[in-house]
Amino acid sequence: MAAMLFLGLITAASGAEQSAPPEPKPQLQAPPAAPQAAPTADVEPNETLEGRKRPGFEKPLPEPITQNNPGAVRAPRPEAFPTDQIPLPDRWRLIESLGVVKERWLDPYHQNTLKGDRPIDVKKLPWLPLHGDDWFFTLSAVSDSVIEPRSFPIPVGVQTTERPGSSDVFGGDTSQVYSQTFIIGASLVKGSTAFKPPEIEYRIALAFNLNHVSVPERRVLYVQPSKGTVRTDAFVGVQELFVDYHLRNTSDRYDFESIRVGIQPFQSDFRGFLFNDQQLGIRFFGNRDDNRFQFNLAAFWRLEKDTNSGLNSVLKRPRDDFVFVANVYRQDFLFPGLTSQITAVYNLNREGGRIEVDTNGFPVRPALIGDLRGRDYDVVYLGYNVDGRLGRLNLTASIYGALGQDRNNFFTSKPAQIRGYFGAAELSYDRNWIRIRASGLYASGDNKPFDNVETGFDAIFENPIFAGADTSYWIRQTIPFAGGGRAIALNGRNGILNSLRTSKEQGQSNFNNPGTALLGVGIDFDLKPTLRVSVNANHLWFATTETLQALRVEGSIPKSIGYDLSSAIIWRPKATQNIVGRLSGAVLVPGAGFRDLFANNNRNRLYYSILANLIVSY
Repeated sequence: MAAMLFLGLITAASGAEQSAPPEPKPQLQAPPAAPQAAPTADVEPNETLEGRKRPGFEKPLPEPITQNNPGAVRAPRPEAFPTDQIPLPDRWRLIESLGVVKERWLDPYHQNTLKGDRPIDVKKLPWLPLHGDDWFFTLSAVSDSVIEPRSFPIPVGVQTTERPGSSDVFGGDTSQVYSQTFIIGASLVKGSTAFKPPEIEYRIALAFNLNHVSVPERRVLYVQPSKGTVRTDAFVGVQELFVDYHLRNTSDRYDFESIRVGIQPFQSDFRGFLFNDQQLGIRFFGNRDDNRFQFNLAAFWRLEKDTNSGLNSVLKRPRDDFVFVANVYRQDFLFPGLTSQITAVYNLNREGGRIEVDTNGFPVRPALIGDLRGRDYDVVYLGYNVDGRLGRLNLTASIYGALGQDRNNFFTSKPAQIRGYFGAAELSYDRNWIRIRASGLYASGDNKPFDNVETGFDAIFENPIFAGADTSYWIRQTIPFAGGGRAIALNGRNGILNSLRTSKEQGQSNFNNPGTALLGVGIDFDLKPTLRVSVNANHLWFATTETLQALRVEGSIPKSIGYDLSSAIIWRPKATQNIVGRLSGAVLVPGAGFRDLFANNNRNRLYYSILANLIVSY
């Protein structure tokens, strides 16, 4: 309106100027108009302006888009479809119906029904009691091959020896292990797990192990000296057999609660320091707050293990050993990028009245150490664990306290309180294709074995991924503790703690132990996407040696175990986990304490461990 008034005034002024001189009048000023974009010179009269439209004017349509795509699959003509219904393939089979993908059951890299990439056709399997179209089947197969030459202190048999002249406490120290394991697993899952938890899952996994071991001394592989120094053994174990049932969703982002019953894997912390096993149990678990908060409530009844393979033996009566776990995880706590976990684990053991002998004839419960009596114990582990990053630093750390009661201290034959503690941390820094690591661990030892307090720390079933893991010498190999107990190991295979127990698979936890201390560094080189080289150097000590002195009846034993030096090559030719080859070598440079306990013909001789491992997965 203001613009029109202004234009009218200008027009009237122009007409008056042509007829006669204007008389002086007060000038009128139109109110200021709202700012508008000035039209360009090439704007057509009927063209609309930005944000405005004149009635009756339609802007012309753009030029039609033509597409030239030779070889494209054209849509069928409308006459090809029935008029009453039009079937549409599901989103999993659509790509195959177009001829883009042809499924092959042996192909693990492309869409495959046997790998759970798309649902099974229930109509083709009417004998299965399945309802609905979203049932997925997953088949897995793993071949794990191990060749392992090694050396460690091997005690000479009491009754006889393999070689004349082996009259010392320790004889030959070289041995070889060949192990082949096949694992077959199958899962039947209802629900698309790409974006929500499964409604129900049935899972089974069987493992077959064939192993061959040769050692230079008798009474190492068998308790009977007549059976020699070579053993070939096979075993089939049930590693998984469970049902996972989805109870409910607790948010529109599929936060959930589920329950799992049966033989199932469980790891109580990030690196497997306390309890990392596949055991019979029941587990209630779930999450909240878009998966930033997670929780577990679980109870496990521990199964017996086969002695030579370490697999679950379901035909034997389960142990009188129970594990109860409660833990919570919180992401981005205490710092962004860091996940914190608080855990409480209760281990109730009532095996003091039972005698258990392993497959090779050696007693494993009670352990042949101290007063040789059976033991019952209750111990509660309280822990805090973190995993994640702090800026450019990667951090993993664990702290545990062990509190409880041992019904029989094997030194005093009296009850004793359990008061042990444990701490471990690993820092790493990534620089392009290089990761630099620093590790530290301390597990308390018992420095007063004859009092009523056991201050050594021991785990339930450890399997640590730490300081080089099983490529390091100390974690990979078992050191027999001869001279202070029969069939007792100073440390356990695939374990890092000096626990003085028969084995982590069949033995009981022992809190009368010398403890463990470790400081180490390592470097990982990702030379290619398919090739990694790792180098590790660790120094180990006993936290205290009073327990060892009492068992060996020695006045003093140095604390130094020695230096564990290792390197490993990991090769993945397909840049996936389907084919993984590992070749590692490790040596233990004995320290003063190790040489004092385990003398050989050459007291300064190095001990070695070589691991050649090939894993093929489908």
